[in-house]
Amino acid sequence: MARVAGWRPGDFWAATPADVRAVLAGWVEGDAVAPFDGAVLAAMMEQFPDG
Repeated sequence: MARVAGWRPGDFWAATPADVRAVLAGWVEGDAVAPFDGAVLAAMMEQFPDG
């Protein structure tokens, strides 16, 4: 996000997923299909827990 949006670390850590999505939306075509959705993300988080 530092390169894409010029965010500093504090900006990044204070951002919500919606903030990041809004910034990254400018980098994809309007009709592009998302590579994965919330269900896929939840499955990945279950398979690879951080804690």
